[in-house]
Amino acid sequence: MSDPDVEWFDQPIGEAVEIHEPSKEWLAIGQRWEERLTEALSPLPVRVDHVGSTAVPGLPAKPVIDMQVQVPDLSDESSYAIALESVGMVLRARGADFRFFRPPAGRVRDVHIHVCEVDSAWAREHLAFRDALRGDPTLARAYARLKRRLAATVTERADYNAGKESFILAAVEESTVGRSASEQD
Repeated sequence: MSDPDVEWFDQPIGEAVEIHEPSKEWLAIGQRWEERLTEALSPLPVRVDHVGSTAVPGLPAKPVIDMQVQVPDLSDESSYAIALESVGMVLRARGADFRFFRPPAGRVRDVHIHVCEVDSAWAREHLAFRDALRGDPTLARAYARLKRRLAATVTERADYNAGKESFILAAVEESTVGRSASEQD
């Protein structure tokens, strides 16, 4: 299952999904990537965040650090692509709201870089989901169960990602609704 509006370059096919027990190292690795990416992209004003399951203490995950980079103009790839290439990343997908970079084929896939526009819906939703998982242990446990079940039953990464989509959307919606209600108090 793949989005027809996303242009993929060398899309991995048939990669197994392996969920690992949580590692205390993931947060430190994410912090190092935040610093590395901020420095590589300077002087471009960016916001770099560790997102995804490895950014949530105690949550099992694929051992891949997901980093989100918010840039002023997503369409101006020349302003950030060379910097990301300088830290060993290659462009793997181009969507309307994001660009996806990862290590080249043949290298260990230990980090993913998701580039989006500053304060875009893409950026806000990824941060809202991460923060919802960090703030709600019950939600995090439910997500962990879903991830483990999917990893045990699907054979394609795209199917694994698609299987998580409705859970993520519901959590983001609940997070957004809850935040709006508390702001009105």
